[in-house]
Amino acid sequence: MADPHILLSGDRLALGMPRQDMLPEYHQWESDPRTLLGYGAQFPQAWESRESGWERQRGNQSLQQFEVVRTVDQEAIGLTTLHVNGVLHTAEFVIVLAPSERGKGYAADAARLTLDWAFHISALRMVWLKVLEPNRAGVTAYEKAGFREAGRLRRSGYWLGQQVDEILMDALPEDFPGPSAVTAAVEA
Repeated sequence: MADPHILLSGDRLALGMPRQDMLPEYHQWESDPRTLLGYGAQFPQAWESRESGWERQRGNQSLQQFEVVRTVDQEAIGLTTLHVNGVLHTAEFVIVLAPSERGKGYAADAARLTLDWAFHISALRMVWLKVLEPNRAGVTAYEKAGFREAGRLRRSGYWLGQQVDEILMDALPEDFPGPSAVTAAVEA
């Protein structure tokens, strides 16, 4: 397995380039029942679909993905994605963490690093996400990263078979809580 190619380091986590040899691990994280519940998905993606989509994703400039790596041991623990709208200079944020790494504060750190990149390197003017209302841990992590509630889509999602609201959250550059790992790297 190749070593991670780190792009941006924070205190506990770093963002790196996704690695093809990690694709089975990524697929496992994405297929976990708690991940599917959080995404509001009904079924996991077939391995063949995930594998065949790898090359298309790599060449798609509108889909910027980062591997989330623990700095202490260089272990990959998740992925963050920015679905970029190049015309509007905005992006939708998506995250998946390895099931064993949830509940450790990594979601907020990974989201903050991804926002740091989005605002200070990609010069996006806004990043947004959707989160199912019962996912209180997700909402809290996103708030710590700088996201704010912007609205809701009533009964547009499902949580444990029940219709629930999706909360829309967004972050602007001035919402970024800092400190900026990008600024620290540039000024080093």
